[in-house]
Amino acid sequence: MFSFPYVTINFLLLLLLLLLISTSSSATSISSSNTTSIYEVLSENGLPMGLFPKGVKEFAVGNDGNFWVHLDEACNAKFENELHYDRNVSGHLSFGMIDALTGLEAQDLFLWLRVESIRVDVPSTGMIYFNVGAANKSFRLSLFETPPDCVAVRSPPQMQGQSGRLRYKLDQATSGRDVL
Repeated sequence: MFSFPYVTINFLLLLLLLLLISTSSSATSISSSNTTSIYEVLSENGLPMGLFPKGVKEFAVGNDGNFWVHLDEACNAKFENELHYDRNVSGHLSFGMIDALTGLEAQDLFLWLRVESIRVDVPSTGMIYFNVGAANKSFRLSLFETPPDCVAVRSPPQMQGQSGRLRYKLDQATSGRDVL
């Protein structure tokens, strides 16, 4: 008579343990196969391997397609235009597309624009499209076949040049005081 509650408690504990194991394994799943790099994940999803720079060691992709990539430091890579990668890049991955991107910017003329999504045509037309807000920029897919070298940067690109403007404003303010 006393063994019944113990069996129920043991059964509930076992059920709870199985539930915890199943939820933790689905949250940390990297891919459906034994993928070892972000470059393989991109390739499995119909995207070129060169979307991320060389040397990515830390990344995760959930079963829902949400991903993050961690770089040792923020850096810039050159294609036809220059791309800026923050230390952490994240977004949502689906076949032929990455959307909800954060941590990636593209330079157009003198402006740095946030890349919101990247897509390729399925079947391939040999082009890749970067959505930078109000515009889509298209590039040859061949530019992104291999991961690029990335040059480390110390400050976000939009802040570069700010010190010169700030110094100019300070010089103007102090020169006004000197002339009385």
